[in-house]
Amino acid sequence: MSLMTPHKPLYCDACGMPPEYCEYGPDYETHCVPWLKSNHPDIFALHHSGKQTSSKVASSANDDSTSNTNAPTAPWTTRERLSAFYTKYMPEKLDGIDAILEKYAGKEDKLFVALVKKYGPEPEDPYITAKYGGASDEDDDDEEDLGMETLTIDKKKRRGAAAKSTAKVDTRIIVQKISRNRKKAVTHVVGMDTVPNMNLKDASKAFSKRFAGSSSVKDKEIILQGDHLEEVADMIVKKFGVKAECVFLDLDGEFVPFNEF
Repeated sequence: MSLMTPHKPLYCDACGMPPEYCEYGPDYETHCVPWLKSNHPDIFALHHSGKQTSSKVASSANDDSTSNTNAPTAPWTTRERLSAFYTKYMPEKLDGIDAILEKYAGKEDKLFVALVKKYGPEPEDPYITAKYGGASDEDDDDEEDLGMETLTIDKKKRRGAAAKSTAKVDTRIIVQKISRNRKKAVTHVVGMDTVPNMNLKDASKAFSKRFAGSSSVKDKEIILQGDHLEEVADMIVKKFGVKAECVFLDLDGEFVPFNEF
């Protein structure tokens, strides 16, 4: 017959309760946790591993919530665009913004074209960058270089009749205006990647320079700040040599060929 050894329960030296009940006492964080962690790390890990994970998850959720709260909710107004431009290039003229806007009322696009031509590219709107993305020039260059290298390798490997055949892609471009509210809009250009030998990054820069606004590329789509529906279509035909019947304007859901507009 074996003798049973009585089990001696563990009590916290700080509060006098079993470790699983320490958290209900008033000195849990300041006294109980340090004592248990120092003297009985195995029991501490058993009782607190799940709580630490939950705390990390909650902290991550709070960080995401804060990030979403701080995200811009609308594109820049004309005043904000001009303020950003002057802050970057001519901060001494910030006090005269009201007079400049009054002078160029109705001709804001011409104002920004002149400013960009004289001083440099316009600062990017954080709303457009956050919502639609905008890869840096360095990243774009890396992607494009990789594509060219891959293309060269493929050509070397191909032999015979297959090497002479290339996939033909029909050119079809859609220009859309998406309004954010009564006075703010962005212009979307979809399908520029179907134009032979087209570089989307270069096309985006050309649009940005022509219309003096932020422009970015995301998922083979070019997003341009402002309402430039007809002007963008005209530029695609004249500058990039695309046939007018291959360019379509999205007019309230109806796609109208530019040559019939």
